Amino acid sequence: MARKRPSDSEFVLFDVFYQDGSRTSNRKVPSADLGGLDGDTPAKSIIEAQDRKIAEMSGRPRGPIKTIARSPNQ
Repeated sequence: MARKRPSDSEFVLFDVFYQDGSRTSNRKVPSADLGGLDGDTPAKSIIEAQDRKIAEMSGRPRGPIKTIARSPNQ
């Protein structure tokens, strides 16, 4: 029996640019949390929460986010 491939619409990928000049690519944000009147605005707070969790686990905090943009290779 063939495996069902996850739908591409489950997540939206973002590139994150930090104030220190660093960048992370293809950060996943659930598509259900986006759209509506706010558009992609909720993505920043979701990614900030992901960064806090990663920093907590690794002991290395990330700097503040400067901008986010949808990844072009979706």
